[in-house]
Amino acid sequence: MSLAQLISPEQLNARLHEPGLVVLDCRFALEDPAYGQRSYAESHVPGALFADLEHDLSGPVNKGVTGRHPLPAATELVEKLRTWGVSADSNIVLYDDGPGAFAARAWWLLAWLGKRDGVFLLDGGLKAWRDAGLSLTAVPPTIKAGDFQGEPDASLLVDAQGLQSLLGQSDLTLLDARALPRFKGEVEPIDPVAGHIPGAQCAVFTDNLGTDGRFLPAAQLKRRFAALLGERPADDLVAYCGSGVTACHNLFALSLAGYPLARLYAGSWSEWITDPSRPMAKGD
Repeated sequence: MSLAQLISPEQLNARLHEPGLVVLDCRFALEDPAYGQRSYAESHVPGALFADLEHDLSGPVNKGVTGRHPLPAATELVEKLRTWGVSADSNIVLYDDGPGAFAARAWWLLAWLGKRDGVFLLDGGLKAWRDAGLSLTAVPPTIKAGDFQGEPDASLLVDAQGLQSLLGQSDLTLLDARALPRFKGEVEPIDPVAGHIPGAQCAVFTDNLGTDGRFLPAAQLKRRFAALLGERPADDLVAYCGSGVTACHNLFALSLAGYPLARLYAGSWSEWITDPSRPMAKGD
């Protein structure tokens, strides 16, 4: 079974009272970091807990050294997951407003810690839940702590030095999940330097979704990534973005398409540019 699994609003609604189910609301807005917590307090899927991108799903930023959303310490994240009721056999459903980028970050972190069964993204997110006319609540749930044990899997990561050593190798497929104008360096609304890592291909994460905001069928995703891979092996693929968040959406979509879980450059562009000696490119 693929590591990437989707659940529809109707399927989740039918399972809300299932023992051991953990639902995490991962809503966030880069331009308004308090948005997710505020929105969760106003209304959320019944039984859901809030997982904040910056406080829960990322570690502290070391300005000039790390990217904008460095990985959290594994031990701290494991403890947080326990407080959310996660155990080894838990079924976990993750959602955000709809596109799935922040939910996919949580999915990747769980896979990194070894939780690879029973983890689902709500297809279409909270928008799809609302569109289905399903109930929301402002009441936070009462949770019994879980006993999850997790260990980080270093094989799922590549750091800046390791990635730089791979640049120019014929087997490397490097996918950048940011929008094309940012990839080309035509605009840069967030980071102080515009452009992309040399040799990367633009693979905008929103292209994993249909016009309805839900993930494309697996066969269609397979065609998308096969075109980007060409003759290169999928095992050598590396995903990155601005800060290691939307790249996880591409990794989830690759898994949906049947590919093995590829490596993440978690620091991504916002870390890469902290060292001006690293090569950078603009244009196509």
